[in-house]
Amino acid sequence: MEQSTAAPPRRPRTRTSVSYLYFFGALGGVLFGYDLGVISGVLLFIKRLWALDPVAQGVVGGCLAAGAVIGAVFASRTTDRLGRRRTIMLAALVFSVGTLGCVFAENVTVLVAARFVVGVAVGCSSATVPTYLCELAPATARGALSTLNQLMIVSGILLAYVVDWALSGPANWRAMFAAALVPALVLLVGMSFMPETPRWLIQAGRDEEARAVLARTHPGDDIETEIDNIRAVMDLDAGRKGTLSDLRAAWVRPALFVALLLAVGQQFCGVNAINLYAPTMFADLGFGKSASLLASIVLGTVKVAFTAWVIFTVDRWGRKPLLLLGNVCMALTLFLLGLVVLTVPDHTTAGLIALVLLVTYLAGYELGWGAVVWVMMAEIFPQKVRGIGMGVGSVVLWASTFAITFIFPAMESGLGLAHSAWIFAAVSLVLFALVRRLVPETKGRSLEQIEMDLRTRVGK
Repeated sequence: MEQSTAAPPRRPRTRTSVSYLYFFGALGGVLFGYDLGVISGVLLFIKRLWALDPVAQGVVGGCLAAGAVIGAVFASRTTDRLGRRRTIMLAALVFSVGTLGCVFAENVTVLVAARFVVGVAVGCSSATVPTYLCELAPATARGALSTLNQLMIVSGILLAYVVDWALSGPANWRAMFAAALVPALVLLVGMSFMPETPRWLIQAGRDEEARAVLARTHPGDDIETEIDNIRAVMDLDAGRKGTLSDLRAAWVRPALFVALLLAVGQQFCGVNAINLYAPTMFADLGFGKSASLLASIVLGTVKVAFTAWVIFTVDRWGRKPLLLLGNVCMALTLFLLGLVVLTVPDHTTAGLIALVLLVTYLAGYELGWGAVVWVMMAEIFPQKVRGIGMGVGSVVLWASTFAITFIFPAMESGLGLAHSAWIFAAVSLVLFALVRRLVPETKGRSLEQIEMDLRTRVGK
């Protein structure tokens, strides 16, 4: 009688290893957040060192977003070809190279070029990490686990503010940039030990590896049923790879429209005008450099706290209520901010009230548009075009980020902070109406259920 030579089934890893899985999967968000936030402190020093006018400040602030557009386009191609994991590793490598360029920049031209390279990595990571987490997570906890990406982003922003403040005494803006090398290298090394997502593995014909990953990330679930559901949806497309033209299909267009609405809305509500230029705004209101950076730390702490709260609410309250609540909070606080700037003559009093209002604004933003946008953009696209769709959504999001970060210094200089705040408040009201009418709820539904709903709407 022949002995079986089959390998014994793999034992599921412990919960500790699962936590590592999600931690390293979300660590790309730290890179995203750190470089988004660090320039706010750097600008306080280099704008005098290199005599930067508002347009030049906008270029320095916006060049990262311009690079991120290219990175998101790149990711839309590589996530389906190379896989989610390898794309994140490649982003970490490019990030390290760009960061070194920032550290050793001798003039504003070199700094802009290096920040553009960093932006390529950030755009690539931002388009891939949410998909990676979304495809790893079980449906009942997908919102919470996918929100880890946003928690890492705001943690990166807070870390940047703390580093900027700590180094503000010696005005060591090069060291502010250099600190980003630590999470980049941790991500590069850590992801080399992480698995690929089960959906990408099944699409690549690597079912056994997919089973092993599902056993780690879906404890207690029927793994074979999960695989059958994933394959059944893939079989509807006869195994054909998705292309950009597939996004124009009638049954996919609703998902694309919602993703673009969320991408544009997340930026045109004005959040990155605050993330990048908060210290400058506080300085204009009478704060010293150190106090301005310390006030930014307060803002960053609020962002982290409310993003952490979303982890516990997004799968209970749902995505849509959080978006709507965020819009109401942002519109109200921005309207009041404009009133304070115009009517309170004492700079110290105006600055303190502005700090309270911006804290409230960011609390509303992180409750809704901060975390939920990335979660929903990764959820709503069908499997065949998820990588491409997420890439397109990220391209639009980063193009919107570039527009806001580039024009805000000139916008504030020409219109004033009060009128700029009122414009963003009006955008928040428009977004409230659009979300209420057009955005679906996705909580508690598997990715396959969301896709089948799209198909049945047009009889696909």
